[in-house]
Amino acid sequence: MRFHFSAVLYCLFCFFLFNSCTPQAAEKGTTTRSSVAKKSFSIQEATIADIHEAFQAGTCSCEQLVTAYLTRIQTFDQPTKLNAIVVTNPKALERARELDQEFAQTKKLRKLHCIPVIVKDNYNTEGLQTTAGSLALEGFAPSEDAYQVKALKEAGAIVLAKSNMAEWAFSPMVTISSIAGETLNPYNLNHVPAGSSGGTAAAVATSMGTVGLGTDTGNSIRGPSSHNALVGFRSTLGLTSRHGIAPLYLRNDVGGPMARTVADATKILEAIAGYDPADPLTKHSEGKVQENYRQFLNKDGLKGARIGVFRTLSEKNPDPQVKALFEQAIADLRRLGAVVVDSVEVENFDSLSKDQWCSVFRQDINQYLFSLGEGAPVSSLEEVIVSGKYSPYIKENLQHEFEQAEHPDDAAHACGDAYTDPKRISFRDAVVAAMDKHQVDALIYPTWNNPPARVGDFKGYKGDNSQIIAPHTGQPAFTVPMGYTYENLPAGLQFLGRMFDEPGLIKLTYSYEQGTKHRKPPVLFSGDAPKTAKSK
Repeated sequence: MRFHFSAVLYCLFCFFLFNSCTPQAAEKGTTTRSSVAKKSFSIQEATIADIHEAFQAGTCSCEQLVTAYLTRIQTFDQPTKLNAIVVTNPKALERARELDQEFAQTKKLRKLHCIPVIVKDNYNTEGLQTTAGSLALEGFAPSEDAYQVKALKEAGAIVLAKSNMAEWAFSPMVTISSIAGETLNPYNLNHVPAGSSGGTAAAVATSMGTVGLGTDTGNSIRGPSSHNALVGFRSTLGLTSRHGIAPLYLRNDVGGPMARTVADATKILEAIAGYDPADPLTKHSEGKVQENYRQFLNKDGLKGARIGVFRTLSEKNPDPQVKALFEQAIADLRRLGAVVVDSVEVENFDSLSKDQWCSVFRQDINQYLFSLGEGAPVSSLEEVIVSGKYSPYIKENLQHEFEQAEHPDDAAHACGDAYTDPKRISFRDAVVAAMDKHQVDALIYPTWNNPPARVGDFKGYKGDNSQIIAPHTGQPAFTVPMGYTYENLPAGLQFLGRMFDEPGLIKLTYSYEQGTKHRKPPVLFSGDAPKTAKSK
């Protein structure tokens, strides 16, 4: 069974509109239709702040909220063939009732009280199937949560569902897995949502959850966010723990938020940032984590800021419509008070950025699979390959990674992280030197120079700017909606900052978002039922 709906219909009498919450019944057990109409609360595009205001106003309970989201998944995901969700959480409603009871007793809301989260299928979730998109792990349920999942739960969030992903996170372009098939782009079902966090992106873009967790080794938070008109944060390497996440390349992997607003992404980052002994790289975050990242949500954050235009990436064969959006973004930044330096060049960029990738998948995935214990169906990459349980499109990837590291310890030693590898440090130093020379707070470029490719067109993968700098230098890079191209296809604007300057990027991206308001929901998924549209 893919979905669990033991109590999905329980509160449907509470809804005046399909995806609305309504006030709790009055003491006499009656609520008039007119009062419901006045106070109904819609989950479409609802933010964390909207939800908490509804709880405090009594226009929605946690149980009603979770029921509405589960119903929305059931109504939209499979009927439209979007295919974003792998499995829903059968204990979500039980947890919602517990949180309702807690709020009734304490009159206080936790920071993320009852916020339904869509979690990418490579995050361990206690008691809930986790497969990294692979049939080789079908049915496996971890005994403990990944660090980030645990942190969100402690803040009051609810894991609503696990989302589809590119199998083992191998593809930056498509989201296809042997466990769940292919996820489509909700803005145009004939196009891809990018990879590998495309399931999270599609689900959050269509309001099947409030926020989501993705992972980014090369582009997999920022690419899908750009393709789905979302905000995506790739934070500084080492700011957040990767413990309990199935790795691709740990030397590059970052887990983090995907949301419809900068404010919501910021609230998720605030909950997950910090030192975790289980991930030694987070030692670098000590003394650099902000207890309150929300303080940097400043609408006037661009006034007086200096923004560098990085034409080295923006001019790499851009699609004319994406280029036009980027030029408009530059104009908007100036209008919002920024000083734009057009352009900034990084000395020896081509040579420094070359050959930065390093294959450590075999070592990393073997350590992860071994850590799952005897309950896991497979315990090594070799067993995955022998099982034959994988999508055809990743066969070469698996074989290559298996053959690449006959001596994984030697490979790991040769492939240092962003704090120990001289080649990576040199690259970062050059980028920061260029930023310092022009005294800019961030560099900008299109997240993707081309619109999302058509489904099935693997040759259409072009224009991805996300894999070139941040994954190797370790610097933070955030993407925000920049507008729309052909056939309502979204595009994103990327801001690259200095190490651990999340506060600065939050300020800049929030100001740009509030000054442009590009985010809009996909038309097909608005209202109480799917609009008529031709899929592939």
